[in-house]
Amino acid sequence: MLDRQIAGENKGKRNNGGDKKTALYCRLSRDDGEDRESNSITHQKEILTDHVAKHVFRNVEFYIDDGYSGTNFNRPAFQRMMTDIEKELIETIIVKDMSRLGRDYLKVGVLTEITFADKDIRFIAVNDNVDSESGIENELIPFKNMFNEWLARDTSKKLRAVRIKNAKEGKNGMSHAPYGYKLGTDEKRTLQIDEETAPVVRRIFEMRATGMTQRKIADILN
Repeated sequence: MLDRQIAGENKGKRNNGGDKKTALYCRLSRDDGEDRESNSITHQKEILTDHVAKHVFRNVEFYIDDGYSGTNFNRPAFQRMMTDIEKELIETIIVKDMSRLGRDYLKVGVLTEITFADKDIRFIAVNDNVDSESGIENELIPFKNMFNEWLARDTSKKLRAVRIKNAKEGKNGMSHAPYGYKLGTDEKRTLQIDEETAPVVRRIFEMRATGMTQRKIADILN
């Protein structure tokens, strides 16, 4: 809805590639640590939407990967965007900052310096003041990519250390309880049965015990 609105508002304005798209890429994962709020998908979309409105891009499409690490490049929306690049459907890619594209400085470097350049794609990282068309801050891209990769590794180590510590202390490290349970309010956040959803879980087990297939169970519950 938002991308269609932007496209409509900018209809008739500059679009260097005719019908080619302006790809707005957003990503969020645990890599972001304490910055999750500032890097939220909603916040990223607001920044990109504002940039598009100010700089008259059109034919906008969002590509959003929520819950995917920056070191993982097999993200569904990212892969869809790469497919569109190969089909020469994209003329511009805009991200909030370099880390949204990825946290592997070699792979990100290949993308920005080779892949995008070969396809004549303009790349913009709004908060990093990077624009391949103007050359602004482009010489700092390798250093930004190296820092983003280091940050991903450092965050991963810290998260792993916290999980090990919680396990040794008998604490539940889950951020969300499985369906049918809820996180306890005690120090160890012990899983407790959720009386509201427990009947559904019991019914699922009962149907499965009769030999019913998962598809059939899903059809019944839906």
